[in-house]
Amino acid sequence: MTAQRADVHTAEFGKLEDGSAVKIFTLKNASGMEAKVTEYGAILVSLTAPDKNGEFADVTHGYDDLAGWLTNTAYFGATAGRFGNRIACGKFSIDDKEYTLATNNEPGGIPCALHGGIKGFDKVLWKGEVLESGDGVVLRYTSADGEEGYPGNLAVEVIYTLNDKNELGWECKATTDAPTVLNVVHHSYWNLSGDPKKPITGHELTLFADQYLPTDAGLIPTGDKATVEGTPMDFRKPTKIGDRIDDDFEALKFSGGYDHCWVLGAEQKKGMNRAALLMDPKSGRKMEILTDQPGIQFYAGNFLDGTTTGKGGVVYQKRTALCLETENFPDAPNQKNFPSSVLRPGETYTHKMVHRFSVRAPKEKDGAGGEDKAKG
Repeated sequence: MTAQRADVHTAEFGKLEDGSAVKIFTLKNASGMEAKVTEYGAILVSLTAPDKNGEFADVTHGYDDLAGWLTNTAYFGATAGRFGNRIACGKFSIDDKEYTLATNNEPGGIPCALHGGIKGFDKVLWKGEVLESGDGVVLRYTSADGEEGYPGNLAVEVIYTLNDKNELGWECKATTDAPTVLNVVHHSYWNLSGDPKKPITGHELTLFADQYLPTDAGLIPTGDKATVEGTPMDFRKPTKIGDRIDDDFEALKFSGGYDHCWVLGAEQKKGMNRAALLMDPKSGRKMEILTDQPGIQFYAGNFLDGTTTGKGGVVYQKRTALCLETENFPDAPNQKNFPSSVLRPGETYTHKMVHRFSVRAPKEKDGAGGEDKAKG
C-alpha cells in the first residue's frame, strides 16, 4: 500500500473540555500532496491534490479548527463505527441474544442506528503515533463492552498512509473478547474541483458494480439485490452525477438523490479491487478507490443544507461534496443473505481502502474512459 517514505509532522490541534490534548499529524509526499489526520475521531481533516496544471487544493469538506470537528454532525472525514451505515431500529441479535442500540437517525420517520450511535468512533479521542516506517500514522482506540450498546471489548486501530504514488491508504484492524458486529468505514466528503462552493453534479463517476441494494423508505436494505441495467443507478461507465440524480425513480425519491450501497462486481477477487473512479472534468483531478470490501456507499451530499459553515468560512450547500464509503452492506447484522458482520474472539477484522489520485490525460474527453467501464 506504500511506495516511498513520506514526511510526517506532529503538532497539537487543541484540547478537549477535560483538558486532553489532541494531536494532528501532517503527512506529505515528494510530489507535494498533504494529508492531515487528527486523533479526535481518527478524522482526515484535509487532503490536497494537484489539478491538471499542477495546482494543489484541498478536496475535502471539513473545518479549520478542532472546535468545528467537536460539533461535526455530518461525519466529515470521520472514521465511523462500530457499525458504519445503518442498522434497522437499532437492534440486532448474535447467537439468539438481542442487543439494543441508540437510534440517532430517522429517514422517512423510521428510526435506525447510524454510524455507531450517539457517540461513535468519530467522537472519541484515539491515541496516535507515527508509524515506524515513517510513511503514516496509526491511531488506536479501545471500545468498552456495552459502549453504545455493542457487546465485547474491542481493540481497534486505523492506519493512514501517504506514498509517492499519490495514494492515500486507510486500513482498519480490530479484535474482540466477545462476539460483536463491526463495519468500520471511512467517511470523507470529496469535491475534486477544489472549490467547496461548486456542486459535484458535474463530476463523472464510475462504479464497478452491476447491482445495488434497494431500500425501504427508512433507507434500510430490503434484502434484495437489483440490477443497475436501465436505471439511474447504472454507473458502469463514466456518468455525470447530475444527469439522472432527480429522475422519477423510487430509490432516488426515498433518499432525495443517491445514498445507496452498490454491490461490487461478481469478478471481484480476494484482496484489493477497483470500486470507483471519480473525475472532475474541469480540474482534471481523478480519484480511484480500491478496497477489499463487498460494497460501496455512494452519497451525493443530498442533506447538506446550508446550515454548516466549514473551512474558510464557506457555507456548505446541497451536493457540494460526495462520499464513497467502502463497506460491508448496511443492516448486515439483520440480513441473513448479506456477508456476515459478526466478529468473534480469535478473529481479526480488516478493512482496507486506497484512494489513488491522478490527473486526466490531455487526450481524454469529458465522458471518455471506456477502458474504465465496469466488468463485474
